[in-house]
Amino acid sequence: MIAFLTGRLLFKSPEHIVVDVQGVGYQVALPLSSYYELPAPEAEIRLHIYTHVREDALHLFGFLTEAEKKLFMLLLEVSGIGPKLALGILSGISAPDLHQALVSEDCRRIQGVPGVGKKTAERVVLELKDRVKKITLAAPFPPLPDRGGEEKIWDDALSALLNLGYPRPQAEKALAVIRREAEAPETLEEALRRTLRILFT
Repeated sequence: MIAFLTGRLLFKSPEHIVVDVQGVGYQVALPLSSYYELPAPEAEIRLHIYTHVREDALHLFGFLTEAEKKLFMLLLEVSGIGPKLALGILSGISAPDLHQALVSEDCRRIQGVPGVGKKTAERVVLELKDRVKKITLAAPFPPLPDRGGEEKIWDDALSALLNLGYPRPQAEKALAVIRREAEAPETLEEALRRTLRILFT
């Protein structure tokens, strides 16, 4: 069972990354909360890993902090939540915000994530509100700046939003608002942060 990886960041996208560990490339899915903090490709990274094994596949899910991994694992224990939805929740809500939402029993905040209905949000809060208090949040590994072409930023941001479950018209409308702002985002991470703020208001 793989629990931790240290290696060179070979490739990154909002859908997955590839980590080169001594010549072996591991494909890892990350929530956007961890993706935001990744350094540029070729840098060394360290990830906490959750290994999800099925009869026909093995999937790796990575996190920059142990607390984020623990939140992911707690979500998996809620009836009806699988790895994909758990990853979506942590992509739609940062680990500190999710922690606070659970502690304060803020179902509406969790319900704002695509794919999470009212009953699921209520079940998440009911089952995890007490257990989440045992998790201590920690800062991620320090990030390095990442720059990309402007059009690629918009294309990647749209792709990430569609993978999160937002309908294309809603995602494109939110991105259009950002594109009209005087100060354009310089990175994909910044574009996603600003767009998600619009989608959650």
